[in-house]
Amino acid sequence: MWALWALCLAGLGAALGSYSADQCSWRGSGLSQEAGSVEQLSLHCAEGSLEWLYPTGALRLSLAPRLPTAAAGPGRSPRHLTACIKPSGTFRGAQIYLERDGVLELLLAEADAALRPRVRCFSWLPREKVALFLQSTPHRDISRRIAAFRYELRGDWRARLALPSSSAGGEGACRPCNDTEILMAICTSDFVVRGSIRSVSNDAELQESVIGVSATRIHRQKFPLFQPVGKAGKAAGSIRTPLRCGVKPGPGTFLFTGWLHFGEAWLSCAPRYKDFQRIYAGARHARQNPCEFPSD
Repeated sequence: MWALWALCLAGLGAALGSYSADQCSWRGSGLSQEAGSVEQLSLHCAEGSLEWLYPTGALRLSLAPRLPTAAAGPGRSPRHLTACIKPSGTFRGAQIYLERDGVLELLLAEADAALRPRVRCFSWLPREKVALFLQSTPHRDISRRIAAFRYELRGDWRARLALPSSSAGGEGACRPCNDTEILMAICTSDFVVRGSIRSVSNDAELQESVIGVSATRIHRQKFPLFQPVGKAGKAAGSIRTPLRCGVKPGPGTFLFTGWLHFGEAWLSCAPRYKDFQRIYAGARHARQNPCEFPSD
């Protein structure tokens, strides 16, 4: 750890190698770095990727996303930010540390990435200074080493997104949504689908439950998560949720809402459709519905 700190401070003080861009992704090679250098990176998008070929020395990636105003509302800053990284299945040659106000915390060890390339998430306050510090690990043959991952950043508008092995989904992530959260979910979610639960499968290793959904109506989906299957052409898809939430199959029609996370649908709110109709009708009567929604 002391060697890591020495390398970090030396790199910061000498400013050996720097890179800043508005692009969302970075791809580079350690072969172009000087021995013992720290290359400074800064990407400002809400999502993107990093691919470090033949890791040598270290990289320091500052996290400074330009989030949409919807993240907190007009004229306000988000109360906290959350970032998630998903290492590639062939992640090799480096370890990732979270640097928070000058203190380093191991986020992803090389051995863990090779065994279980799971998503890692962390949160911070807007006033805190955070960065990802990638330290190359010594190997005789670096030609087959590539440290690559995808990242996503978000603000308070997705605070209810429940993720496994993550600080993004708090203790209340599995509780049913209240009326206000349901109304906001139908307006802001990546997908809003009416349908029924046809199956639930559990993955103990990933600590995830996969809900198989038969859709009777797709109100909104930003990406084709639910598509026609079989001769009948009825739409179906799957939604993920943490295993700890204990989702079980049951009868009835639900309104499924949630977010796209690394190409997969994750559950936010899922009220029974008859309960949603009652909530929406009451809000519309009081003129407190945040958006218009078909209530047939």
